[in-house]
Amino acid sequence: MTRNLRQSGIYIAFVFIVLLFTVLTGGTLLSPGNITNLVLQYSYILILAIGMVMIIVAGHIDLSVGSVVALTGAVAAVVVIREGMPWWVGIIAALITGVLVGIWQGFWVAIVGIPAFIVTLAGMLIFRGLAMQVLDNVSLSPFPNEYRQIAGGFLNGLLGGPGYDVFTLLIFALAAAGFGVQQWRVRMRKLEYKQPVEALWLFAIRVLAVAAVIMAFGWQLANARGMPIVLILLAALVLIYGFVTQRTVFGRHIYAMGGNLDAAKLSGVKTKRVNFLLFVNMGVLAAIAGIVYSARSNSAQPAAGNMFELDAIAAAFIGGAAVTGGVGKVQGAIIGGLIMAVMSNGMQILGIDQSTQNVVRGVVLVLAVAFDVWSKKRSSVSA
Repeated sequence: MTRNLRQSGIYIAFVFIVLLFTVLTGGTLLSPGNITNLVLQYSYILILAIGMVMIIVAGHIDLSVGSVVALTGAVAAVVVIREGMPWWVGIIAALITGVLVGIWQGFWVAIVGIPAFIVTLAGMLIFRGLAMQVLDNVSLSPFPNEYRQIAGGFLNGLLGGPGYDVFTLLIFALAAAGFGVQQWRVRMRKLEYKQPVEALWLFAIRVLAVAAVIMAFGWQLANARGMPIVLILLAALVLIYGFVTQRTVFGRHIYAMGGNLDAAKLSGVKTKRVNFLLFVNMGVLAAIAGIVYSARSNSAQPAAGNMFELDAIAAAFIGGAAVTGGVGKVQGAIIGGLIMAVMSNGMQILGIDQSTQNVVRGVVLVLAVAFDVWSKKRSSVSA
């Protein structure tokens, strides 16, 4: 914990916030129905946070993702609702739109060299305007049931269960076991290379504690409506992008660029290519978020995705990403997004008005960045 206060601190803060709102709401926050609603309501923000943390690690920012959510949802709605085509064609059309958006912004950032802040600020206006034009400034609804299942469907009853869904518990048990095996392999690898590791008893306590949290979360879902389909999608994205950022050359290049761009160039990193792919990837993830959001709301609206970019950016920074780039993890961004989700949901349960919620979320964001600055100064003094 003391060796890596940035990453350990965010988990401690998350546990504290969950416990605080659990007490304040009289346990409603952690009720099976409310946990299910948390997953459904904030999944698209977490999807955006995955791509945003990669953008921030590379030293950029993306202000356009909310507008891209609106545009991709609008394209899917026009294809499926207005043109009457199959639901899966709408998904493909939305993903292609996201790729084209990423190519457009990647060209200006990577090839032309315009700062990402300016390019994505322009993109925020452009794509919002295109969303309005595609929809003719009116909402389109409803989507067919198959499309709605993406964000509102559940996998339950596959293995039965006396009052709870056994399939959901099995999936979470496998996840807990997989976490334990992965952590053990990391520990063995460190020992093989003579790196310091925590005491075995402390390692066991940490793994068992995380496994208990995973199973408690699964138990609550199993006692509600079962395994949300969108949670499976989100888990797959976290695993894929966690691997890409931590275990691939492309991921190492992202961190190298954010840590020291000039050194990365001298080391042979193809910075233009990496930047271009980063924004194409962000476009795809924004399209996935747009599909999930439109499926959740069962409509496409010109104002959809408003302020989503700020939520995604806040999730990345609260989750440990550095303002100057080079630092941040997908897992941290997910925890940061969950902190925002728990605070928003808890304050809604308590009946706190929206203006106060915005103030609280803003204060939390400032404190997270202040913690980043403080930890850097602390590290410099120690060095």
